[in-house]
Amino acid sequence: MNEKLKIKLSIADRVYPLTVDPTQEEGLRSASKKIDAMIKQFEQNYAVRDKQDVLAMCALQFASQLEQKLIDKSEDYNESLEKLKNLNEKLANYLEK
Repeated sequence: MNEKLKIKLSIADRVYPLTVDPTQEEGLRSASKKIDAMIKQFEQNYAVRDKQDVLAMCALQFASQLEQKLIDKSEDYNESLEKLKNLNEKLANYLEK
């Protein structure tokens, strides 16, 4: 039986009650801590008047990190695919001899 957990996460000085799978709890708590750390960093480094602005900057930063990882992964995949094609070609040439 997959029972749900009721947890409370604090983000930007607000508490959010959530009902989650036990497997999600650790990731959500970690994400919450990272968001709060990023908020503090933005507030210290920039003259920010509104929490919404800080949260928007956090969202942009996290989204851009995710997009960059997807781009890097795609480039790695394409590079690996090209290497495999070259290796396959060399093997085919060798076996033809």
